[in-house]
Amino acid sequence: MTWKRSFAVLVCGLAMVGASAAMVAAEAKYAYKLGHSVSEKHPYHLGAVRFKEIVEKETKGDVTVSVFPNNQLGTGERDLLEGLQLGTVDFYVGSTGPMSGFEKKFMLFDFPFLFKSKRHVYGVLDGKIGAYVMGLLDKQGMKGLAWCENGFRHVTNSKRPIAVPADAKGLKLRTMENKVHMAIWKALGADPTPMAWGEIFTALQQGTVDGQENPIPVIYTSKIYEVQKHLSLTGHVFSPAMIIMGKAKFDALPKEYQDIVLKAAREAAVYQREQITKMEDEQISKLKELGMTVTTPDTTPFREATKAVYEQFRGELGEDAKLLDDIIAGN
Repeated sequence: MTWKRSFAVLVCGLAMVGASAAMVAAEAKYAYKLGHSVSEKHPYHLGAVRFKEIVEKETKGDVTVSVFPNNQLGTGERDLLEGLQLGTVDFYVGSTGPMSGFEKKFMLFDFPFLFKSKRHVYGVLDGKIGAYVMGLLDKQGMKGLAWCENGFRHVTNSKRPIAVPADAKGLKLRTMENKVHMAIWKALGADPTPMAWGEIFTALQQGTVDGQENPIPVIYTSKIYEVQKHLSLTGHVFSPAMIIMGKAKFDALPKEYQDIVLKAAREAAVYQREQITKMEDEQISKLKELGMTVTTPDTTPFREATKAVYEQFRGELGEDAKLLDDIIAGN
């Protein structure tokens, strides 16, 4: 075979590959983008990939989902949620922390030391209260599909262990842009500083802030141990998470595909919860091995110090403040 003929065969082969890829893309009747803010090792990503696999299998490729981790579609979770409203992002997997900025009733889940255990959490999210709050997203141009989780939030810092509330005094801590979360740390004497997640590692590294608070899988997969010495297992807030779709995009789907998307989201959420629970204990041990000092404080004085946060924000829930009482009572 001459070199000219070999070259022609190569060009032909590449053209066929390109045509094949174009045909696959053309075959998808609905091609969507899913964004989240963390790394490919985080349970959000694992859940997102499981969701993608189920949707594409059940629709026989008519609906495709491309997953974009690490804030590739936005500068943070709030930005991704705004993308859902604008139509630049189709699916979101992430925490409900920024949601109270869109719908105040999501504040219901932000109160300190509200949940006793994950069993308590799941009973609320998978019950009437969770269904009611999820349904409120419709008015915001979003379609809630399923509740997953981010986990109980803990605090890290570079200065000292936090064993009692006084240890938090004066620490500049990165928080989400969430006024209840900020009020919790103000009540504990810290200086809460809202900051987009994409900026936090550099801010910790340069000492712009002293610490941050997040669930264990975020702390571990984002390598916070490289720039923080102390981890305190305060569990001060449980951070629910959701799989959400832009409502206009959801409404445009045929009913058959809507049902598949909802089913896939619920199955992926169960899988994601399993993964995050499995990872937490393993990752705490690994964080110790990586040199972090891990403190497990008595949370009683922290609960007492943050009681005023309930009275500060309870009124903003209006008639739904009774739901807060139901959660506390374990109903």
